[in-house]
Amino acid sequence: MTHAADDQTGWSAWPAPAKLNLFLRITGCRADGYHLLQTVFRLLDWGDSIRLRVRDDGVVARHGASVDGVAEADDLAVRAAKLLKSESNSRKGADIVVEKAIPAGAGFGGGSSDAATVLVALNQLWGAGLDTDRLAALGLQLGADVPVFVRGTNAWAEGVGEALTALDLPPAWYLLADPGVHAATAALFQASELTRNAPPATISDFVSGSRLGNAASLGNAFEPVLRRREPAVEAVFAALSQVGSPRLTGSGSGCFVEFADRESAEAALTRLPSGLKAWVVEGASRSPLLDALETYRLS
Repeated sequence: MTHAADDQTGWSAWPAPAKLNLFLRITGCRADGYHLLQTVFRLLDWGDSIRLRVRDDGVVARHGASVDGVAEADDLAVRAAKLLKSESNSRKGADIVVEKAIPAGAGFGGGSSDAATVLVALNQLWGAGLDTDRLAALGLQLGADVPVFVRGTNAWAEGVGEALTALDLPPAWYLLADPGVHAATAALFQASELTRNAPPATISDFVSGSRLGNAASLGNAFEPVLRRREPAVEAVFAALSQVGSPRLTGSGSGCFVEFADRESAEAALTRLPSGLKAWVVEGASRSPLLDALETYRLS
């Protein structure tokens, strides 16, 4: 993915990688109504790109077309910049361009990753000096998935998704598919048929494949709900089932099949129906954002 570097006009480009949930279980609900989750986040070497230019007038401004009609004030990337500005008391501002590759509402984490990249990159560009823990805490105010992108490591997650334990995951390639359905997360969490009391798994269950099985058999609580409600999602599962064991990521609607190597993933891609929006990406051992940050500091 793109690494950060200032060009002659003051712009720098920063990766905002996508993620997969290798499984997702709901183990209960908190008193405030939030659901307790267990999942494993797998970062990908593919995603959006955030272009930033520091301003001296304190203004935070988004440029380019809006993403899916989201107003500038509601854009997570803009909100992230303003939150960082407030927290750090910075007098700087920023011009922001979000170059989208990650489909919205597909469970690949695009909005959350965009926000995390803005937090991490502007913290560097502004010289704000916030440490990773503070940036992750700010990210949590924007969304439960933002902290994992701030920290930049594959992780076991619990709580509402913010209690993270870094995991080393083996190399893998993924065949991704987008059914074109914008999954409404809030509505899905309210679905009467959603399983909210799954028995908790452990990291050793995930790693060893014992008791509750491997990641695929640990399942995704949203999968049966979406497959029943959205014919397009069911159709993608049927197509992917011809080449492997498909899974849903997040609250959907994106689907994926894991492969040990690129050749197997690309061979599977050629066997899918031509009208299906599908592509192959590599799993990352850590976030490309961390690599970009190191490159920028050394430049």
